Amino acid sequence: MNILEKIITDKVIFDGGMGTLLQSAGLPAGELPEQWGMTHPDKIIAVHESYLRAGSDVIAANTFGANILKFPGKAHGTPDLLTVVQNAVMCAQVAVGKVGGKKRYVALDIGPTGKLLKPLGDLDFEEAVRIFAETVKIGAACGVDLILIETMNDSLETKAAVIAAKENCDLPVLVSNTYDERGKLMTGADVDAMVAMLEGLRADAVGVNCGLGPDKLEKVVKRLTEVASVPVFAMPNAGLPAFDGEKTVYDVPPYDFAIKMAEFAQMGVHGFGGCCGTTPEYIEAVCFALQGAKVLPLTEKNRSVISSYTHSVEFGKTPVLIGERINPTGKKMLKVALRENNMDYILNEGLDQEAAGAHVLDVNAGLPEIDETKMLAQIVTSLQAVCDLPLQIDTTKPEAMEAALRAYNGKPMINSVCGKQESMDAVFPLAAKYGGLIVALTLDENGIPDTAEGRVAIAARIYEEASRYGISKKDIIVDPLAMTISADTRSAKVTLEAIRGIKALGGLTSLGVSNVSFGLPERNMVNTTFFSMALESGLDAAIMNPKAKGMMDAYFAYCALADKDPMCERFISYAAESETETAPKTERQELSKEEWLKSAIIKGLKDRAAQAAEAALETMDALSVINSCIVPALDTVGMGFEQKTTFLPQLLMSAESAKAAFDVLKQRMEKGANEKKLSVVIATVKGDIHDIGKNIVKVLLENYGFSVTDLGKDVPPEEIVRAVQDKNAQLCGLSALMTTTVPAMEETIRLLKETCPETKTVVGGAVLTQTYADAIGADFYAKDAMETVRYAEKLEEAL
Repeated sequence: MNILEKIITDKVIFDGGMGTLLQSAGLPAGELPEQWGMTHPDKIIAVHESYLRAGSDVIAANTFGANILKFPGKAHGTPDLLTVVQNAVMCAQVAVGKVGGKKRYVALDIGPTGKLLKPLGDLDFEEAVRIFAETVKIGAACGVDLILIETMNDSLETKAAVIAAKENCDLPVLVSNTYDERGKLMTGADVDAMVAMLEGLRADAVGVNCGLGPDKLEKVVKRLTEVASVPVFAMPNAGLPAFDGEKTVYDVPPYDFAIKMAEFAQMGVHGFGGCCGTTPEYIEAVCFALQGAKVLPLTEKNRSVISSYTHSVEFGKTPVLIGERINPTGKKMLKVALRENNMDYILNEGLDQEAAGAHVLDVNAGLPEIDETKMLAQIVTSLQAVCDLPLQIDTTKPEAMEAALRAYNGKPMINSVCGKQESMDAVFPLAAKYGGLIVALTLDENGIPDTAEGRVAIAARIYEEASRYGISKKDIIVDPLAMTISADTRSAKVTLEAIRGIKALGGLTSLGVSNVSFGLPERNMVNTTFFSMALESGLDAAIMNPKAKGMMDAYFAYCALADKDPMCERFISYAAESETETAPKTERQELSKEEWLKSAIIKGLKDRAAQAAEAALETMDALSVINSCIVPALDTVGMGFEQKTTFLPQLLMSAESAKAAFDVLKQRMEKGANEKKLSVVIATVKGDIHDIGKNIVKVLLENYGFSVTDLGKDVPPEEIVRAVQDKNAQLCGLSALMTTTVPAMEETIRLLKETCPETKTVVGGAVLTQTYADAIGADFYAKDAMETVRYAEKLEEAL
């Protein structure tokens, strides 16, 4: 029985923390566990043995950080990746052979790269895929039983790792993410969004690990079991970490941990293990608590969902509105923007539709005179950096479709396939590989049928062909095609009958509503009435203009009348806004220069921010622009981030937009006019190459005018102290992701207090808590990047 068969039908026990035990076995502070394992294979084998004897079915090879970034080879002073992975897998396999007994499985353990992917960071998506692929190919050749992708806190990096695994081996792929107290990843995705994306990518099991203890992960685990159709596994920390003066300790003992895991089994979890702070004693306790327990059978949740990098949208309950404005058909200004690569115009079209109430945005770049493949992927990537709505990728070119699907952060709509065999042969393999809700047009080699029955028959054939690719009806939404009544007054009636016929098959339906009025006067009148009729016939989604008031009036009224708006809350809110709203200020000439700049920064539009800064300088001096426009805009976004209404991608794109404005203003400012007195040195501590958090802090501090010296990652304590002394820095920021590197952070703080007692230290990272920070002597614990900015501002005021 392979691991996939077992986890579907039975409980599977994973192992616990590796770093904790390696530190106890002598791993020096700052030493890479994978490299240490090459000179101490007996220690690694002993750890694996201890977990196997405690009852683990699966042990993870010591490859969590094994990638070509950490191990580029001897020319760079490191062991080569091939040797590192081979040694780690060999240690696990030797341990399995020594213990014997029941069937055991060795997992190739893959953790994050420690870098943010573009456009938020500097790592290209395809480069991330290549990095993961190198490790996967070696591990698969070594004979591992499965790929375990874990501790991922970015949905796009998760996707890169899954694609790398699926493209380079045929092993089961289990994927675990790290969620915070709000049930979200660092970059904003919630459980529903991650399950939608991962099931679309055909991950074999989904789970949660690290970050928090089992009690604080209970809601995440419960939601995973509610929405996932694949097996769910959970590997929490042993609670929250603290420092007792000698070592890291955790606040959830083995017995309490095991009792919670038994509760998880009753929720429907199939896989059980531990992360930071857990030891063989924890796994033994879990095995005892689950003794005789039977897992709940898997159930198909049959949810039709798409997702962005933050949330999912479900079809089949409340009708979904798909904004149609990013499509050059009939839109002269958008055509110009596409030809000139005016990305800010395109992004603003998306943001305006989001503000108007769209749930999804259609994205079409189909102009014959441009490179559609390149442009479509660029729009998808850029739009997702400033807007968190899911997208509908709209193209007739398979190569453009694949480029956009590959770049998309989430599970998109795919627009479209039709009943032509050529179309299905091109689109269904892409949908099967990347996931998506496929828009199916009811036309085939014979054209568009004149009857509702003919269109329903095409839909049935599309369903049948899709099933051959493992694509179920829940991932298809049928467009029965609205034809203009100006050419045939029967056409609207046929379309409505087709909607009802497709619903009778158990299918979903979508329409491009405005086609029905082509060639007629007063088109909005016809569109609105037809929209209402289609909704009453069972329409699940409409491609429409969310800025058309009549259409939105009809939508909210229908939802209230059809009992799809509990207590009429959304209708009442919409009506109240309609009474008080003025025309939205979406054009430059309708906004003051100050408002234009603020809006550009808040929206994350870099080019527009630079233009707005130039305009503001016509009536204001540079320092006034900073204090009255840029800083207030950053504060608005920062407060949204602190209040959890704005997510990391939006925060970083706003920071980049502010930087673009600053670059314009610097040319008009006296040197040092906006510089703060406070000097800051930041670094990721010795042994840790994860610098995402540090890089975010740097961007924000610099945008608030602070002078920042970034020492990079894997920085020895002595080098940090020297930099603080050289720069006469009043604040030193230290970051660590792994428990094995926190001792290096403590040593750095100790040296700073000895040599630079006036310098304050601020610490952050996934493994830290306030208690932990206090124990190692830090002056301030920053839970996120904005808290570091606020602390720096407080210190600046005291200077």
